[in-house]
Amino acid sequence: MKRVLFLCTSNSARSQIAEAIANAQMGEQWQAVSAGTQPTGYVHSNAIRALAEMGIDISDARSKSAEEYRSATFDLVVTVCDDAAENCPVWLGQGKCIHLGFPDPAKATGTDEQVMAVFRKVRDDIVVQVPVLLQEHSRE
Repeated sequence: MKRVLFLCTSNSARSQIAEAIANAQMGEQWQAVSAGTQPTGYVHSNAIRALAEMGIDISDARSKSAEEYRSATFDLVVTVCDDAAENCPVWLGQGKCIHLGFPDPAKATGTDEQVMAVFRKVRDDIVVQVPVLLQEHSRE
């Protein structure tokens, strides 16, 4: 079984969604975890809601610090921050590092439905891109 770490700044939305998608869709080949360099201490309620809409329950997930995994070995480390809008964290531990950027839905503004639409868009992009990325790296 290969191991992947999804890394972002706050570990409240994108990396949590990527972890959940990877475990749900690629769990026979990959064990996924997520962390942040400056974790918020909570998982965003809209990330929980967006995943629940597709039958994935992360209501018991927690926001974790990258320091928890510093000595762990990963086959792949994927940063999921949006390069244009923020600084990506740097991973100094083991594992091949790759960037797969997504905008931060936690920064979305507007009505509840407009904000939720941003979370759904990021979730749907992750659903498409993360399994493809992991499949590509399954052969390495």
